[in-house]
Amino acid sequence: MKRRDLLKLSLATGGLAVATGVQAQAQTACNTDGTPAQFVPKKAPDANPLQGELDKYPKCPYCGMDRKEHHRARMLVQYSDDLVDGVCSIHCLSLSLGVNIDREPKEIWGPDYGATAEPRPLVPVDQMIYLIGADLKHAMTKRSKHSFAAIDRAKEFQVKHGG
Repeated sequence: MKRRDLLKLSLATGGLAVATGVQAQAQTACNTDGTPAQFVPKKAPDANPLQGELDKYPKCPYCGMDRKEHHRARMLVQYSDDLVDGVCSIHCLSLSLGVNIDREPKEIWGPDYGATAEPRPLVPVDQMIYLIGADLKHAMTKRSKHSFAAIDRAKEFQVKHGG
């Protein structure tokens, strides 16, 4: 056998062994990894998601950010089947809604940026006013998006920070 043929054979069998090892490792991980199904909410249905929500949903499932640390931007969505996604920002909320397109949102909550309480209380988003493009600290976006429960508070921030 020529050295060149021996080299080709050793490279081919080495590549096959690596590919087989990677495939076996992938099968032992999670059958849904690498698919949109990996982002289906994994926790049991929760009829009362606001109670202890930072303890129940401490990390964003899409980017891994700590929701306690980013409590001013965090959001929570409860789907009609009571599965809940606790996310770090409006950006990751859009990912959740896109990946779970077959689920209908029952309720979506966002933080009241104008509140002084720590962590910021969550309010249904359909009752909120949004200030977009202000020079306030933001998460997961180039253009800030902050939610306020009261329009007068949002206008105060707009005067100070633009948007």
